[in-house]
Formats: sequence, C-alpha cells, structure tokens
Amino acid sequence: MNGHYVINIGRQLGSGGREIGEKLALRLGIDFYDKELINLASEESGLCREFFEKADEKASQGIMSGLFGLRFPFISEGAISSTNCLSNDALFKVQSDVIRRLAAEKSCLFVGRCADYILREHPRCVNVFISSSKADRVARLRRMHPGLSPEAAEAMMEKADKQRSEYYNYYSYNIWGAATTYHLCVNTSCLGVEETTRFIEEFVVKKLGEG
Repeated sequence: MNGHYVINIGRQLGSGGREIGEKLALRLGIDFYDKELINLASEESGLCREFFEKADEKASQGIMSGLFGLRFPFISEGAISSTNCLSNDALFKVQSDVIRRLAAEKSCLFVGRCADYILREHPRCVNVFISSSKADRVARLRRMHPGLSPEAAEAMMEKADKQRSEYYNYYSYNIWGAATTYHLCVNTSCLGVEETTRFIEEFVVKKLGEG
C-alpha cells in the first residue's frame, strides 16, 4: 500500500493478539512494535528501561517506591533531573512521543499502549481489538507456560485484563474492548490465528481504500 499508515491492536491476554500482530506486520511488510517500545522510550529519554517496565500498561500512580525509590542510579547523566519525581503519566508522555515519531516516519503496527488514542489524529489508521473465548485463552497460556494450572491461567488473565482496561480507560477516555472504540473487533476462536490474520489484512486494505 502507498503512503504511511498505522495499525493499532488492543488485545485480551491469551487471545493471540501479539502473534497476529507479528504475522500481520510481516505480511504487510511494516514494522512491529510491542515491548520494543520500552527499549526505544528508554533510549530516547535516557531513563533505565525498568522505569517503563514498571509502568507498562498500568494506570497513573507514583512509582517511586521500593526499588524505584532509588531513582538516581536509573537516570542517565544529563537526561532528566534527579529531583523530578517520575510518575506513570510522565512515562506515558515519553512513550507517546516515541509512538508519534515512529508513525510519522513510516508505516507501523503497534500492540497496546493506547496507540490508537495517541494516534487518533493520524489520517490513515486502523484500530483493531482481538479477543478469544476463555477456554481458548486458558489453553494458549498453558501452552506458553508449561506447568501453569487452569486456575493460575484464569487468574493471570483476570489480572492482565484489569490492568489493561484501567490503563486504557484512564489515558484514552474510551472503553477498552468496547466495539464502539475500534474499527474492528475480532474473536480468534472463530477463525483461528492464521485466518484471523488474513481477515484483518483484508479489512485493513479495504479500510484504507487500497482494495
């Protein structure tokens, strides 16, 4: 497709959203960003990546407690004054700037991190939410984490979904997972990962007017 465009994927834990994002980016020949954003935000801000990992997809709160109370070793010389108390909001701002810069430079696919809201004024974007049945999500997580019990998988899902929804709702003023928030909502239990990837690709092409 001609011209820069972005695809933003929201996802339930265990739905296959990251895998689909990787496959879709590969099929379209565009760059894929998920956890990679943490490294980029760290490099561009001069802050240690642990700050961004601590705040990753979590709603606003002070993070200067425990390990992160020791803020001096985590800040590169000359980057940000050690007197600044970093909050999740400040780290969200840094990561948002990275997402905007990348989207201005090239076509990208972003997973999570409110990228759809951050890039809401981008002229060519497609926002997708990926879900799956509880049974399929549990099965996927147990394949990814051998030895994980069904009960532990469900607890992991509930915790991750709660954090992601609180994060997204707080920063975007929209509702995480609600159909009205996205251009397309897809349940991977219906078609499987491969066919869902192809389906989203077809939708992207048509949505951007290239089909």
